[in-house]
Amino acid sequence: MTTVDSVFEPREVAREAGRLWWLFLVTGISWLVFSLVIFRFDIASAATVAFLFGVIAIVAGVAEFLTIAVSTSGWKVVHGILGAIFVLIGILAFVEPGSTFEALAGVIGFFFLFKGVFDLTVAFVTKGEFELWWLQLLVGLIEIGLAFWVAGDFERKVTLLLVYVGAVCLSKGVTDLFLAFKLRQVAKELEAA
Repeated sequence: MTTVDSVFEPREVAREAGRLWWLFLVTGISWLVFSLVIFRFDIASAATVAFLFGVIAIVAGVAEFLTIAVSTSGWKVVHGILGAIFVLIGILAFVEPGSTFEALAGVIGFFFLFKGVFDLTVAFVTKGEFELWWLQLLVGLIEIGLAFWVAGDFERKVTLLLVYVGAVCLSKGVTDLFLAFKLRQVAKELEAA
């Protein structure tokens, strides 16, 4: 019999989160496919890139809100804040696509910086619990490197911004795949116990 107290036990939360590992596997693969589509995208205007980024930002925000369900209390706040920021940025991209394009490089730079720091933190926190922690560390370092590269001023901004948007999708896909396999490992460990 399940009581109210047992539902909120860490073991029960971990068990429920472990059952949802497949959801992050599907979203991770979807992000990777979307990234491939973006890299093959033929750009026509700055407004198209801004619109595309708006869609991606909103989807990323919703994905962060979904991640709240499988996070511990401290990480729930972080995912909630990231989700709200992504949705807000996505909405702003739809409101003013022309001016959004000018600010897009800065926004993507900060996204890569925050996402890179977040991935580094998660990699070090889960070092003892997850064998592939170093892959997430590597992704975080690449994201931080991209943040500083995006901060530069380049002549072919439209093409580079499209590449940046594709890289955001790629990093989100890889991160979701890591989360899926972490949750699967937790589920297996709980079943064995």
